[in-house]
Parts: sequence; C-alpha cells; structure tokens
Amino acid sequence: MLRSMNDLEEYAIHATDGEIGRLQDFTFDDKAWVVRYFVVDVGSWSASRKVLISTLSIHHSDWSEKTFPVSITRKQVEDSPAFDIQTPLSRKQEVEYLGYYNYPYYWGGTGLWGGETYPDRFSTGSGGFEAAPFILNAPSRDREDVDVEVPSHLQHDLRSGITLKGNDVVAADGDIGKITDLLIDEETWAIRYLVVETGDWWPGHQVLIAPQWIDEVYWTDSSIRIGMARWQVKDAPHYDPMVNIQRQNEMETHQHYGRIGYWVDEVERDKPLPIG
Repeated sequence: MLRSMNDLEEYAIHATDGEIGRLQDFTFDDKAWVVRYFVVDVGSWSASRKVLISTLSIHHSDWSEKTFPVSITRKQVEDSPAFDIQTPLSRKQEVEYLGYYNYPYYWGGTGLWGGETYPDRFSTGSGGFEAAPFILNAPSRDREDVDVEVPSHLQHDLRSGITLKGNDVVAADGDIGKITDLLIDEETWAIRYLVVETGDWWPGHQVLIAPQWIDEVYWTDSSIRIGMARWQVKDAPHYDPMVNIQRQNEMETHQHYGRIGYWVDEVERDKPLPIG
C-alpha cells in the first residue's frame, strides 16, 4: 500500500522499552529514491533533540495507531553516533551508523536494498541483522574512528523529504506546478510518486509523477524537469488524496504515459535463478 508523506508526520517511534519520539522528517537517497532514515524528535529524555532511525529497524508498522515499533532500545539510540541533522550524511558516516547497529549496507546491489527489493529480507529472524556482504567490510566497534574508502560510483546524497515539498515541476514546454506530497511504498520504503498540484494553469488538479520519469533535478534551484508536454500531464488520471490508490489506478497512470510499471521490474528481479 502507498502512504502519504504528509500523513507520516508526527507518527510515534516506539523502541523495545518505550517511546523514542515523533517523526519529523525522513531522508531518501537521490539515486534509488528510497527512504533510508527517519529524523525523529526525541523530546527531553535524550541530550540530542533529533536522531536518525534507520528504516531497517522498523518491523510490523502499526498504521492504525500511527506508530512504528523498532527493534532497538532507547539506550542504543542515546549512545548512537551523533550527526548534524542539518547537513548531508556522508557514506562514511553511514558506515559508522550502520556498523553501530550491526545493520547491512544497503548499497552495491541491483535491488532497492542491496540485492533485495524488501528491507526485511536482511533480517536473520533473531532480532539482529546479517553483516553487510555487498561492497565494504563492516567497521569494528572497537575502533574510535572509521576510515573507509568509498568508491565514487557508490557516493550519493541523502535528501530531506520535507524540503522536496514545494519544488517546481517543469515540463518540456512550461511549468506544471509544485510538489505537495510524496507517496511511499510501505513494504519497500520506495518513493513511488510525487504528487503535483498543477497550479494556476489548471487549478485544483493533482497528478502523479514517478521519480523514474524525471529527466533532471536541480536541487539548488528547487526544481524538477520531466520530459513530457503539459498536455500529457493535463490528460493524466486525476489523483484524489482521499482515495487509496490501487494497482489498477497505477496501471492506468503508467499506460497513459507509455511507461512500464515498477512492479514488473521487481517481479523479474525477485525470481529465483535457474539451477544448473
């Protein structure tokens, strides 16, 4: 099921021994468009006002109660590596963070999460996670520093979901509108669609644009360019935020733009390899 980023705001994060805090924002990587971390306001119980919680730690989300139970303790959160939430998280910092929690590295494979589509495929079934097998060796927790050489093709930037709202969306022949929301896959944490309000040229209308259809993102100018004409967007199926999107609705949107659905690629990727 797809979830609205706007609805995720103020969800509670529950550790194994009590509430950690409230969800304030999330960060996604700008290559795969997948949510990697939640930014959580921990309130007054910890010296740090805001912390990062990896989406790898979330299991069995309680959407009706607006809570995310996580398989870590408050003490682990309090002692976790400190980062400046206002600055981009580097890959080396991620290595330190993931090593602290013994989480695998999600990069280096063909799937959204390493070689997998779903993050829970990393789980060992015992409350922990397997060591990262993909590119880098997990850092030792006994070391005071982490010195890891990260290949350039694995470098990326983590972006704020909140700051993506309000960005301009520009078609080949003019402005379309602004991003008002993001729709996130609750099983994979992939950002499936940008919700775009078409603005002055078609007031009160919202459409969906998949990240894979973006030609260029101008982060410094807060704008996104897509290789479509305005009439294509105008004739696209209307998005109603009050109605849950079904696969049939997604298929109609993809067919309108002449695009193959993301679910086709993921089904092919998850097929077992032939033996012999």
